[in-house]
Amino acid sequence: FVTSVAFSKDNKYIISGSLDNNIKLWDVEKGKEIKIFTGHSDLVHSVAFSKDNKYIISGSLDNSIKLWDVASGEELLSYEGEAPIICVCFSPDGQEIWAADKNSAPRIYVFRVVF
Repeated sequence: FVTSVAFSKDNKYIISGSLDNNIKLWDVEKGKEIKIFTGHSDLVHSVAFSKDNKYIISGSLDNSIKLWDVASGEELLSYEGEAPIICVCFSPDGQEIWAADKNSAPRIYVFRVVF
């Protein structure tokens, strides 16, 4: 069961978050799964590509925000929020990660990233 999808900026790839706690990378032209990113312990609610398509961020009901390297599949960063993460995105300049959680008083998390 897919819960979120995002296109790469060049429209060659799609990432999907799902109920099985994984993120999958898909080749659009071939319609084939290329890679699985594992590390969340609950449903992946939101996914996004970086501006240069080299990185993925994900937000999960396990309260975590994760940054992934697309080429290697390696988890580069993990942050534990205070409530389930329902939305993630990169800033337009690609220098920040933004995320929001699902709480009675929702929080916005902002991280400056240096690649």
